[in-house]
Amino acid sequence: MDLLYPPVCPFCGKIQKPGTGICDSCREKLPAIREPRCMKCGKPVKTWEKEYCCDCERRRLDFEQGRSLWLHVPPVVQAIYQFKFHNKRYYAEIFAREMADRYGQWIREHEIEEIIPVPLHPSRLRVRGFNQAGLLAERLSEELQIPAGKNVVYRIRKTKPQKQLDDRERVKNLEHAFGVSRRWKAPKSVLLIDDIYTTGSTIHRISRVLKKAGVEKVYFLTISIGQGL
Repeated sequence: MDLLYPPVCPFCGKIQKPGTGICDSCREKLPAIREPRCMKCGKPVKTWEKEYCCDCERRRLDFEQGRSLWLHVPPVVQAIYQFKFHNKRYYAEIFAREMADRYGQWIREHEIEEIIPVPLHPSRLRVRGFNQAGLLAERLSEELQIPAGKNVVYRIRKTKPQKQLDDRERVKNLEHAFGVSRRWKAPKSVLLIDDIYTTGSTIHRISRVLKKAGVEKVYFLTISIGQGL
């Protein structure tokens, strides 16, 4: 398969040796998230005196804490777009390995018992053919030997893309949008997986329904995150 479909760097497209993932040249240029960062969601903030970003200051969010690999700027934006909309499913293995290397210890410190992907609505899943968050969760589960919760959280109704909405519309858009399987036995601590974190509305809403189902603590991990202030 590697001869027919050689692995490439997700950021520049150059062919790589199997298992290499990101090329050295791109790795040096990736937009790292540096300190100081928001104590809640992990977005960068301007000064060490500022504990939270503007989004986390403005409202109460029901998750405990979150982290991301990179800022949501080029070339990360393009790589995620290719992953989601151009069937680059094998990118999930690369991104999950990065997550495990960077945040494996952080995940273990929080005693995560289950890794849960943010779900797609069935209609979007049929069109795309896969859930990118689901692939990430499965690969991260394999890397860390922590169970992945399949079909735990589901979308009750189809929502508009969050990127098209302002803050107030984002909140309203996600009201009653998620549910949790009644057959699922809730662990104490879970990790939500998604591709992008912006204002936190989606993670917040899912965290709320998970806690109603019996989860005590919810954390999140994404490929990229918006820039804080």
